[in-house]
Amino acid sequence: MLGRGDLWWVGAKPSFAFRLCCRALSGQADPRSRRLTAPLLGCAIPAVPQLSLQTPFGALTLSEEDGALVALDWGWGRDQADTALLRRARDQLNAYLDGELRRFDLPLRPAGSAYQRRVWQALGEIPFGETRSYAQLAAAAGGSARSVGQANSLNPLPVIVPCHRVVAARGLGGYSGAEGPDTKRALVALEAAASVRVGTPALATPRFAAT
Repeated sequence: MLGRGDLWWVGAKPSFAFRLCCRALSGQADPRSRRLTAPLLGCAIPAVPQLSLQTPFGALTLSEEDGALVALDWGWGRDQADTALLRRARDQLNAYLDGELRRFDLPLRPAGSAYQRRVWQALGEIPFGETRSYAQLAAAAGGSARSVGQANSLNPLPVIVPCHRVVAARGLGGYSGAEGPDTKRALVALEAAASVRVGTPALATPRFAAT
């Protein structure tokens, strides 16, 4: 369950624990939820099931809320919960990282604005093993290359919602997870190698749950 102590920032972006704490401070947390104290900020946050796994890119922690995945953070969760959905997500991530899975089949409910969710939906329509520029994604989702980049940096479900498939017009572009651009480069290379082995790439469109 949530309560990872000092795991508040992962690279350049806040962890799910931090975002939940901000929701609690702003009065958006569900008052019916069991609550845990977040001592660093002095707030109470709802408990959510979490499950961690070790990967070539370091530890990852999956978070579930109301029957859908809501976050994937770099770092190991202090408390672990063994739910059917989290086990399924862990197994699919392991298969993806082994080059054996190209399409995630998981219910997702990333918290964000309508525009951010539109960008994240467009990310999932980029075929496995391919990349698009920020400008191309802006043409599909609306906004500008800069606004797309900002939405990508706030993606709460990296890898599953593949923001690593968006690159700069010249060069790789930034990445807020794990080791930054090195991790992005490795994920792009992993998919390219898997595509060569398996053949024609398949879409990996995320299935967003209703908000």
